[in-house]
Amino acid sequence: MTDGKLIAKERREPGAGRGALWGAVAWSAGVLALLIALPWAARHRLPDPLATHWSGRDPDGSMSLTAAALFPAGVWLVLVLAAAAARRFRVGTAGGATGAALAAVGVLLTGAQTSIVHANLDRARWQEAAPMGFEVVVPVVAAGLAGVLTWLAVRPRVDAPTGARPAARIPAPATAPGEQLVWLSQAANPWLQLGACVLALGALVGVLAPASGLMGFSWATVVPFVTTSPIVLCSASVKVRVTAQGLSVGFGPFGWPSRRWSPADLDSARAELRTPAQAGGWGYRVNGLGTTVMVRRGVCLVVRTRRGREFAVSVDDAERGAALLNSLIARSASPTG
Repeated sequence: MTDGKLIAKERREPGAGRGALWGAVAWSAGVLALLIALPWAARHRLPDPLATHWSGRDPDGSMSLTAAALFPAGVWLVLVLAAAAARRFRVGTAGGATGAALAAVGVLLTGAQTSIVHANLDRARWQEAAPMGFEVVVPVVAAGLAGVLTWLAVRPRVDAPTGARPAARIPAPATAPGEQLVWLSQAANPWLQLGACVLALGALVGVLAPASGLMGFSWATVVPFVTTSPIVLCSASVKVRVTAQGLSVGFGPFGWPSRRWSPADLDSARAELRTPAQAGGWGYRVNGLGTTVMVRRGVCLVVRTRRGREFAVSVDDAERGAALLNSLIARSASPTG
């Protein structure tokens, strides 16, 4: 906030934490399975031992097939246990830093394992493994990108200032000169978040298996996972904000894409109980009720636009958000503004 006083504190939906936890569990198990399965699935086409280290472009070190499968898996398990301990004992910024580390190292290890399998595939001896070049760069870049994106998605958010005055229940409180009313809320569906993670793992398998040489690349296999995973992820959580500028609804961990309405665009706001059956299912739904973002069961914040269309989003404390919006709508409609 540049000026004025923040009056309403942000409310957090417990499901957001559960979704992140189950997503981390699915990711950890998926990466572990990939690290072991990639060389094991190709065991009949790999030398034993196989090349696992290169000096420059040429192989200069090897491991048995079993060690090549279990060593990176062991490294991954140590990291996962460390991340779990950091979360359990709330060490530092466990949510953001450990999430980014899990994403980055998981991509790096699976990418490296893929490159090793590909380099050794159909070679009689490990000394004949293909030289390493560009194959080293791709996993490093992908790991860095995965870590940054995960950090942006799960980094700790700044809460309301400690001296902020809580907003009263409906009706919305009157504001003194220099004060500014803000209402924030968010909600998440842990099952949709988990589903998005599983779909992302499917996309990873669809890319890594062809990259290792185990199978040919198929767009028909990869595209459904690549396209549906971000769609499900964006439908799994919402961040809702009401300010003097109106209503803003952000989707997914990054709050993007988003939809915005100014007070002048809206006719009214209310809190209304809606079920997934009424909305037509979970996620972003459009039916006779209008548009509903159904993340969790219960009360929704519902707005009607000047065009007569309705938009609903399921978040906590919808009554207070509706009260503030109605106050802003009335103020925008008054002659004095």
